[in-house]
Amino acid sequence: MTSDEEVAPPVPYRPGYELVAEQILQLIAELELRPGDRMPTENELAARMGTSRTVVREAVKILSALGRVRAHKGRGLYVSDDEGMLGSSRWGGFFLPADLDHVYMLFEFRRIQETAASRLAAVNATPVELRAIETAAETCRRGHETGETALFDRGDDDFHLGIATASHNQFLVAAVREARRLQRQTNIIGMSGTLGGHVPGAIEEHAAIHRAICDGDPDAAARAAAVHLDNTLEDYRREIQRRVFGQ
Repeated sequence: MTSDEEVAPPVPYRPGYELVAEQILQLIAELELRPGDRMPTENELAARMGTSRTVVREAVKILSALGRVRAHKGRGLYVSDDEGMLGSSRWGGFFLPADLDHVYMLFEFRRIQETAASRLAAVNATPVELRAIETAAETCRRGHETGETALFDRGDDDFHLGIATASHNQFLVAAVREARRLQRQTNIIGMSGTLGGHVPGAIEEHAAIHRAICDGDPDAAARAAAVHLDNTLEDYRREIQRRVFGQ
């Protein structure tokens, strides 16, 4: 090999159950199974995917925790009959957490929701709601400083839902909650539950959104929310490509 030849970067290791969880979601989509439909058995999934039943069982546990699959003892596996706004059949198709096109669409949807919610929050937020948003932002900061991923995630959820609540629009609250539920699936399956490299920037962006809402500036709040969502999407894109494609 000459010095001019490029060496391909090693493909990052991913546990087998993560890969199988993605494959099961792909299979559900390919078979056009709907909520409530019965799925292949664990043995059938293992044979189809060339893996062990143990690995399939671990993948099913992940998907059950995410609300995508239901396991009934003695009856088999079923596509979750999720009546969530985005998870139900009336929205069409299935969200695949490691599919970049789906991630892009989700963030596009989130951008529309959360810029609107931030704009309304700047007009409607009460002192109690402003304190809740500030507390959530500080929880994110503590999670980052201590390396506690769960603490950061909890603060992040509370921050975005807090802004939606402060918008005083219950449709936005429901939409933000459902979109974040799907984003957690991307985080758990596509990113192995880790935080991306954008976390320090996200903390500062949270602060900028909070300041604009406190100042009662709807335009600034919407701009800050849009910047935050755009930067978070770019972080997801880099992380998923690195993990799935080794890029």
